[in-house]
Amino acid sequence: MSALGTGFQRAPRMLRGGIVRLDPTTRTIVDVVSFQYNPDTLTRTIQPRAIGGEPGDRLEVLRLTGPPHETVKFDAELDATDQLDDPDDNLPVATEGLLPALATLERLVTPPAAELLAVDALFDQGMIEIAPFQSPLCVLVWGVKRVVPVLVSSLTITEEAFDPNLQPIRVKVSIECKVLTSSDLPLTHIGGSLYIAYRQGVEQLAAMVTGSDVRPLGLEHLP
Repeated sequence: MSALGTGFQRAPRMLRGGIVRLDPTTRTIVDVVSFQYNPDTLTRTIQPRAIGGEPGDRLEVLRLTGPPHETVKFDAELDATDQLDDPDDNLPVATEGLLPALATLERLVTPPAAELLAVDALFDQGMIEIAPFQSPLCVLVWGVKRVVPVLVSSLTITEEAFDPNLQPIRVKVSIECKVLTSSDLPLTHIGGSLYIAYRQGVEQLAAMVTGSDVRPLGLEHLP
């Protein structure tokens, strides 16, 4: 049977979504968290950043003061079943279950223990920390057209099954992110430049389907 007939060899490779952590100073990749299974759904909430206007302030309601507030929510599922079938090639899962995978996600919202100890040492010396340590920048990658800087604002971890050592082997993680915009980061910051590139890409996509013909709406002209 031909490759075309089978439908397998010509099938497009499915990309994985994930979160990349970048060092904002050196702009180098710290690590990459790719989803074992892509979430079935992804919910985006976009709220305009507008003046609002008071009664009598004509046209003020149309003024946008900056990029919109945007949040992204999705559920990531982790399952150790496949890896446990081949323990020699998946030693971390075979010995620790999904604890290592969960640790990579918790690291998105937790400063390193070394930094916590350093802060505590300053307090013991009677010193006050001037500014907190700068954490790596998280970048949500959902296909090549959507690469956006985010702040992971919430992780809800539901452990659904365990091995004999009470290590999780099936987990659902609900992740909520706030998209970081040029209002949050300067354009000289890698996060600011990533956001502008993302918005430019969105505008290019919108231009592909934008029209000015109102006849499909039942109108001859507007106004």
